Amino acid sequence: MFNLAKKMTVCALVIALSLTTLCGCGAGKTRMMFGTGGTAGTYYSYGGIIAQYMTNYAGIKVTAVSTGGSKVNIQSIQDRDFQLGFTQSDVMDYAWNGTKTFQKDGPTKDFRVLGGLYNETVQLFSMKDDIKSVYDLKGKSISIGEAGSGVYFNALDVLTGAGISLDDIKPQYLSFEDSKEALKDGKIDAAFIVAGAPTTAITELATTNGVNLVNIDGELRDKIISDCPYYTALEIPADTYPGQNEPVKTITVKATIIVDAQLDEDTVYNMTAAIFDHADDIAIENAKGAELTLENATEGMAVPFHKGAARYYAEHGITVTTE
Repeated sequence: MFNLAKKMTVCALVIALSLTTLCGCGAGKTRMMFGTGGTAGTYYSYGGIIAQYMTNYAGIKVTAVSTGGSKVNIQSIQDRDFQLGFTQSDVMDYAWNGTKTFQKDGPTKDFRVLGGLYNETVQLFSMKDDIKSVYDLKGKSISIGEAGSGVYFNALDVLTGAGISLDDIKPQYLSFEDSKEALKDGKIDAAFIVAGAPTTAITELATTNGVNLVNIDGELRDKIISDCPYYTALEIPADTYPGQNEPVKTITVKATIIVDAQLDEDTVYNMTAAIFDHADDIAIENAKGAELTLENATEGMAVPFHKGAARYYAEHGITVTTE
């Protein structure tokens, strides 16, 4: 049923684009579909801006499409329905290697990395004074995200790094909003959220009730990054949240643009330049644009880059892995 619905949506979009072509709008430009996320999320709003810059500066016509997010976008590129899409850097690693959420589907290597855009930060927070580290989660009721979600697998990575299994905690499979409410009502002891900081759910709780953000640092952080190379270290600055007087050390994955591996090198080079040559302008239109740096674009990627993107980064002194 899902695949049928997805195919019907794509067919409708193709028809719409064909009608646009018949009207003579944007004639002469190659057309590409860009899978983003839900209409209320950052992927969709930011994707619309990125699509416009690519359309204006890369000699192609890019249309941002609302989707179910990371996994759907990878599968749509595999099916040749989309030519580019957003995904978390960890989810694309699962796809490349056929692990975790892609274990049943098997690996797909029909995509390559264009670049990382902004951090999606692993945040562990609590209202309990006795939870000061990841190791204090043993025996506690912990929200680890909805079953099979990106948050769920990120939480497992952190717990595994600390030598904690699901049998050692009382796992709760809650959304961001439900995690906030459950903490407020005393139904859980701590929760994982993976999103750009500040995150609304944590800000609201910090404002009304006060929260403790738990550091993921030291040997534990080093082990997680060593075992799972799609993470990088990150520090959440002091005062990101109300009452947060000290910086918080943690890990992050990247909101990443991937492209069809079969796209030609010049096209992907131009797409990459359309973003990073205009980073300052994009930052004016969306706050996440402030994180557009060549370092963010290239660090923490465990999947090969497209040769077109690699050529752009090489011109700016950064060598990335291709295949």
